[in-house]
Amino acid sequence: MTPTQNPSLDPGQISDPAPPPPAAPVEDPPWTGWDVLRIAFLAVFSIIVCLFVVTFAVRRLVYPNVPWRDVAQYPVPIVFAQLVAYVLVLVFMYATVHQHGGKQFWKTIGWNWPDNWALFVISGVVLSVGLQAIANLLPMPKNLPIDRFFQTAREAYLLSIFGMTVAPLLEELFFRGFLYPVLARRLGMVTAVGLTALSFGLIHAPQLGRAWGPVLVIFLVGVALTVTRAVTKSVAAGVLMHMAYNATISVLIFFATDHFRHLEKLKQ
Repeated sequence: MTPTQNPSLDPGQISDPAPPPPAAPVEDPPWTGWDVLRIAFLAVFSIIVCLFVVTFAVRRLVYPNVPWRDVAQYPVPIVFAQLVAYVLVLVFMYATVHQHGGKQFWKTIGWNWPDNWALFVISGVVLSVGLQAIANLLPMPKNLPIDRFFQTAREAYLLSIFGMTVAPLLEELFFRGFLYPVLARRLGMVTAVGLTALSFGLIHAPQLGRAWGPVLVIFLVGVALTVTRAVTKSVAAGVLMHMAYNATISVLIFFATDHFRHLEKLKQ
């Protein structure tokens, strides 16, 4: 008998060590893909309904002699309707999280405010400048549907403020807060980053005339924002980058058009 043998144990009773527990998924949100689809459906439905209601009210109170189809194309009613719709979507997001046991909404979605928040602001500025340089090398249409929001200084200010505040917040909450974690849990991080960025690009395609050049730029923005979310586990970091990205574009337009006084320069 060797010194390491135990005479009280039968060799047949010795079992292999228990296997390690399976690795936890990269992301494990309490909601499901069906919940994300419901939020997306509600967002589209809310925007349509709010646009109809706002258009009806604006036409009745301000433009009684203008066809309602024309009023529905005016930038101010569109932005206001989208603002109201986003508030409704945010309420539904809260309800979805609480329905699945999330007591603290911001913690559950992974808000996680970063300590080095200025780094993400700077990253958004650099991303904006860099992608604008790339955009100059791509075929870009002279006129885009979004250009109609820059017909007057009032409309330009309105869209700029909306694009620097409400729009980045709600878009990041949906794409990086709700959609990405569900995709990452089922498909893995790399595929989830690609699909989230693709969805982000396609949702902006109508504003960009579905031209592949500007849509590609937005897709790359989506990749950068989703990678940031995946690495930092922080939705707030992506919101900061997104706001800084949009703000940089607005500031460049602001100075290029002499404080929004010569918006015709955008078409040159």
